[in-house]
Amino acid sequence: MLENTLPQFAASLASKAPVPGGGGASALAGALAAALSSMVCNLTAGKRKYAQYEADIERIANSAAELRLELLCLIDEDAAAFEPLSRAYSIPKDDPARAEIMESALETASRPPMEIAVRCAKVIDLLSELAEKGSAIAVSDVGVAAQLAKSALLGAGLNVRINARSMTDRARAQALLARLDALESAGVPLADAVYSRVMERIG
Repeated sequence: MLENTLPQFAASLASKAPVPGGGGASALAGALAAALSSMVCNLTAGKRKYAQYEADIERIANSAAELRLELLCLIDEDAAAFEPLSRAYSIPKDDPARAEIMESALETASRPPMEIAVRCAKVIDLLSELAEKGSAIAVSDVGVAAQLAKSALLGAGLNVRINARSMTDRARAQALLARLDALESAGVPLADAVYSRVMERIG
C-alpha cells in the first residue's frame, strides 16, 4: 500500500477488494494528523516569540515524525492481518476446524486497529500541547489534525469492536474493549478540547 499513489490508494479503497478498508483509512488519517503536527512544529521552531517552548517543540516534532511513520506502516499491517479473517469467513460453517481458525483470525485482525488507536491517542496528546505552544499562523492546522486524529481513533476502534463482537473468548474480547474504551474516553474529549482551544485562538 505504501508504494501506491494517493489516487491508487483511493481507487483501491473504493473497490470491492477486502483491503484496504476502514482500518487502512484510519491509519492514513492518523498519519496525516501526525504530519500536520510536524508541520506546525516546523513553523514554530526557531521563532523568537515561542522561544520558551523550543525544547517542547523539538520533542513534539520527533514524536510526531515517529508516529507518522508507524501509522503509515500500519496501513499494510492492517491489510495483512485482515487477509486470514477474509479467508476464514469462506470456510463452510460445518467444518469442525472453522471455529478455531476464525477465533485466531479475529484476534490477529484486531491487533493493527488497536495499535492505530493507540498511536492516534498519542497524536492527540501532542496536539493538546501544540494548541497552546504552536505558532498562531498554524493554529488552524492543529484543529484540522485534532479532527483527523479523533476520527482515526474512533474509526480504528470500530474495527476492533466488530472483531471483538464475534470472538468466542469473551474474556479476551472484553479486555480489548476495555483498553479501547480507555483510549477513547481520554482521547475523544481531549481532541474536542483541542478544537475548542483552536477556535478560541482563531477568535
